[in-house]
Amino acid sequence: VIFRWWKISLRNEFRESRPGEIKESQEDFLDDSSLHIQIAVVFGAKVLEHVLNLCRGNYDFLERLPVPLLLYIISFLELEDIARLSQVSRRFEMISNSNALWENIVANLRDTITPEMKELAQEMGWKQFFFTNRLQLQLQLRRRRQGQDAQNKT
Repeated sequence: VIFRWWKISLRNEFRESRPGEIKESQEDFLDDSSLHIQIAVVFGAKVLEHVLNLCRGNYDFLERLPVPLLLYIISFLELEDIARLSQVSRRFEMISNSNALWENIVANLRDTITPEMKELAQEMGWKQFFFTNRLQLQLQLRRRRQGQDAQNKT
């Protein structure tokens, strides 16, 4: 583990200063609590936790992927796999239940989504929209039209 720092100052006396550096083996780093504190202060607790996990060999590549990429990947999974993935962590539970994921899934499986259907899906949630059968969706769309027609007449 290499920890480097630079002094940034307007003072002339620090203009020629060299960057500081600490090099430690992973084992020594894990035991150096003062360095842990310095990293947490400068970079935050999440960075410290990430570095400690790297040194311990606990690195989860999936947890570090950006959400848009995860949404794209998850949208190709089977429903059972999405349900299992949602139990892995809070992050995956949030992503597995997100409107963005279910909107992608609906878009991949349906030929056309009318603006009216899209409006209904946004109202009820894309996941609920996906699991609602077509007959119930048609009934809800008809009720929406009738409600809008009644409003337009008044």
